[in-house]
Amino acid sequence: MSPGVPEIEPTELKARMDAGDAPVLLDVREPYEKDIADLPEVGQLRIPLGDVAARFGELSRDDELVVYCRSGGRSGSVVQFLQAQGFDKAINLRGGVLGWQEDVDPSLTRY
Repeated sequence: MSPGVPEIEPTELKARMDAGDAPVLLDVREPYEKDIADLPEVGQLRIPLGDVAARFGELSRDDELVVYCRSGGRSGSVVQFLQAQGFDKAINLRGGVLGWQEDVDPSLTRY
């Protein structure tokens, strides 16, 4: 993960989701990865990493965006890209789905 990328801890995101204060989630993994393991369904947006540059116009700069992938690397680079496009509220999920599995839901498949 690159220095300077803002992050949210999986446990903090879970607490916000439980409180009904969920930010917009953006999954930048490949479509097949969702079938292996995923965060709880909250209407997250799904734009694979390779499509983000062409599709970021589908996102709102007003939304708080939590970007995630398998382990946090791809999503960290997407957060940097989005911030360069004026998405000041884009943050990375620390550890991605693996961090969620480790800290929140150990029943998820580790891949």
